[in-house]
Amino acid sequence: MTALVDERREQFKKDVAALGFDTPRSDSGGKARIAGLVLMVIGAVAVFVVYIGSLTLSDTRDLLSYQLLALGFVAITLIGAAVYLAAAVTRVLRLWLVRQLLESSAQADRIEQALVRKD
Repeated sequence: MTALVDERREQFKKDVAALGFDTPRSDSGGKARIAGLVLMVIGAVAVFVVYIGSLTLSDTRDLLSYQLLALGFVAITLIGAAVYLAAAVTRVLRLWLVRQLLESSAQADRIEQALVRKD
């Protein structure tokens, strides 16, 4: 099974090279995914730190300011998740688009050969 997958992967790379495209880089979107993960971790840790800090407070105004700060860090966590998800989906869609292009090119070649044989 692994040999078949490796063979198909190599064939895909050859087909992409034949079309004149650069082969999809393995690090494409890697920086964005790492940035998203870092933002998620920073946001989650900061919310926990703010929570621990707010346990000693008794004034309502201080508690409200800590809640706003924690909400800001939750927003940072959500932004990190969105960046990570966007980078992951972009990579998948890029590969899907190249595959669709290869398949449509092969289909056009088959139609052309069928038309030439008919003439």
